[in-house]
Amino acid sequence: GRNKPVLVVKEDEEVGRFNPSKMRQLRPAFKSTDGTVTAANASSINDGAAALVLVSGEKLASLAERPSVVFRILSAADAARDPVDFTTAPALAIPKALKRAAQVLQMDEPGKDFIDYYEINEAFSAVALANAKLLELPNDRLNIFGGAVAIGHPLGCSGARILVTLMNVLVQKDAKRGCAGVCNGGGGASAMVIERA
Repeated sequence: GRNKPVLVVKEDEEVGRFNPSKMRQLRPAFKSTDGTVTAANASSINDGAAALVLVSGEKLASLAERPSVVFRILSAADAARDPVDFTTAPALAIPKALKRAAQVLQMDEPGKDFIDYYEINEAFSAVALANAKLLELPNDRLNIFGGAVAIGHPLGCSGARILVTLMNVLVQKDAKRGCAGVCNGGGGASAMVIERA
């Protein structure tokens, strides 16, 4: 800002300056008396970039060199609820996407092991936790490399960031299928199921 010294940060979010004993002293962001959302459990707004290249199966087959990592979109779904309940909208979109993906693969119903890993955007920590509870997702398969609270929340790039993170998880863990979910402040949510091709 104006008339302020320039600050050069060597590490994102300066994690080394984090002091857990001060977390209880943080003021709530939205409700002054009984609010629970604070700077400690909300994602920070970051700059960032993620890129996804979408091609048809025919185009992929025609390429002289096949990319080393290829994913196929099995399904996508949207859902909505009252804007006041936007944080749990992914719990409506994700089952729709799972059911559609099972249909694409000519399965009756997606079982518990149908998805190897999940990524759910967490503008606030409560988003991933609430959806995990509603969907009965195992904690060891959700946001395993850290969600937006840990990684950051690049505005306008959240969906791409989540998918790229999910792809990275699937590659690093040598897994096949993943599901991403993201909500928006208007009450809507989107979900997508991908698999390694």
